[in-house]
Amino acid sequence: MRVAARSETLAGERARSPRRAAAPSASESLSRAVDRACARLLKEQQKDGHWIYPLEADVTIPAEYILMNHFIGEVDPDTEQRIARYLRTRQQEDGGWPLFSGGDFNMSASVKAYYALRLAGDLPDAPHMLRAKVRILAHGGAARSNVFTRITLALFAQLPWRATPFIPAEAILLPRWFPFHLRKVSYWSRTVMVPLFVLCTLKPRAANPRGVGIPELFTVPAEQERHYFLPPKTIVGWCFTLVDRLGRRLEWLLPGRLRRHALRRCEQWFLERMNDEHGIGGIFPAMVNVLESLVVLGYPADDPARQRARQAVDSLLVREDSSIWCQPCVSPVWDTCLAVQGALEADAAPERMTVALDWLQARQLSIEPGDWRASRPQLAGGGWAFQYRNDHYPDLDDTAMVAWAMCLHDPARYRRAIDRAAAWLAGMQSANGGFGSFDADNCCYYLNAIPFADHGALLDPPTADVTARVVAFLALAGRGRYREPLQRAIDYLLREQEPSGAWYGRWGTNYVYGTWSVLSALELAGPEPRITAAVQAAVRWLYAVQQLDGGWGESNRSYYPGMEYCAHPSTPHQTAWALLALLAAGQKDSPAVQAGIAWLLARQNEQGLWQDPSFTAPGFPRVFYLKYHGYCRYFPLWALARYRRLLSSGTTVSQEQG
Repeated sequence: MRVAARSETLAGERARSPRRAAAPSASESLSRAVDRACARLLKEQQKDGHWIYPLEADVTIPAEYILMNHFIGEVDPDTEQRIARYLRTRQQEDGGWPLFSGGDFNMSASVKAYYALRLAGDLPDAPHMLRAKVRILAHGGAARSNVFTRITLALFAQLPWRATPFIPAEAILLPRWFPFHLRKVSYWSRTVMVPLFVLCTLKPRAANPRGVGIPELFTVPAEQERHYFLPPKTIVGWCFTLVDRLGRRLEWLLPGRLRRHALRRCEQWFLERMNDEHGIGGIFPAMVNVLESLVVLGYPADDPARQRARQAVDSLLVREDSSIWCQPCVSPVWDTCLAVQGALEADAAPERMTVALDWLQARQLSIEPGDWRASRPQLAGGGWAFQYRNDHYPDLDDTAMVAWAMCLHDPARYRRAIDRAAAWLAGMQSANGGFGSFDADNCCYYLNAIPFADHGALLDPPTADVTARVVAFLALAGRGRYREPLQRAIDYLLREQEPSGAWYGRWGTNYVYGTWSVLSALELAGPEPRITAAVQAAVRWLYAVQQLDGGWGESNRSYYPGMEYCAHPSTPHQTAWALLALLAAGQKDSPAVQAGIAWLLARQNEQGLWQDPSFTAPGFPRVFYLKYHGYCRYFPLWALARYRRLLSSGTTVSQEQG
């Protein structure tokens, strides 16, 4: 068996390496490493108490920023050239652009990056552009891009509109019982789709002030392309495809009055969710679509709504010495609660932790309108968003992690916030016992067959990692009060365990992240024979996938179909996840933990930092990946400090917290 053979190989390697077998224990090197990392983290805390680090995606986001400016005709040459410089540095040797560092060529990212560079003034016969063109044509040309890229190309008149799905504004008027309804898709899909309804209905043409096109990226003239959509794989898919084709043919029959009413409804929908200067949904794609829709609907440049939309997009720019890139969103709440968790484990400056948690407490949501209320209208609010503000869309993952930190630091001080968070989370449990990220029971899987959903990320179903976070927090907040939802959630987690012993990680790459999340929760959930068996299987899996250098690393290729796990060179934060998982399972004295600790100690620099160039978190698996620049700061600290605490106390974490 491959896993067993891998375990034997690793065991033999350790036996031949006395250095790995020697436990760092409570050595000075361990304490110095924790102190350096903690000091660095505290130095980066903002004056008001919170932390925020850049959140980087692939080249699609900065490329779309350039495309957006040329669509509305507002071009800043200096900003554009600095973004173009960033795009060039991310190009692979083979000419294309990937979705994550070291990943494979991706057609849509490459087409958008190429077009953005052409708009910025790069000539098509420049060597780097020629390499990109050859690579794109070798994969079938720009017509083989995904739906969102084809919509962008249609807006720039590079493709006919028949290359895009039929998504008219009237879709917002469909009743709840209809197979498709906005409430049946995820929050990110809603906020992206509604302004797209406007764009795809009015079919405007980009201002494109320089008149730049990319005909060289098509194998035949765009108008002659015939196969924009892959054949459906299911009967449901064929039905949706038929509806798409019929709708396109019969669109002319829609009354003008109905169309105007639908456009007004779309406009009202996204204006209500503009989120002031923080942008609709707090996410870049939705913000861009809203800004472009406002321009198309005739909002002048000095209109307050249009100015707020513009400000929201521009606030995502990250300015470096010679380049600029654009974030998909900002992550202050997530960064802050994770930084606090790591710092608390290191017994860092309690007063600084109080300031941070007070900052978070002030951002807890309550009676604000939210889309989650559609399925839970009687439930009182109590969640936190991921961003500075995103009132309509509190995040269950952030809420559990923030309230968990409050429980650890000062439960009496934050009792009201903790109780409100616990009640809201328990009320957001889905029918299968799990928890999604933003909604309950967002599980209409048949919608993944609609032509618009080629990205496969239309829904927000329950996941093991989010469910685990909620289990951990509810176990701390009041096991007796939440016994029934806890039991159902634990049942869900045990059902979701992979045959290998790992758990799938939706919001971090991948099985290492999911397994850490669940083992941390099961430790707090308490001993139980079936839990013990699941934990033992997970521990065996973590041993089996440990790298020979002592660390852990997993590639985003683990999300590819048929790839249960795909190794990657060890990374600081994935090593920290694996260590935290093993420590939660009571493995502090194992050679695997000692080797992992040694790996982290050997790779910390004098500034208390770890270097990590990898993108190891999915926005949407197989479609969109992220690099959290804070992960290599607070996760290694958290793991090292936890190890130090367990060595000094001789107890498990659950005993300490019990």
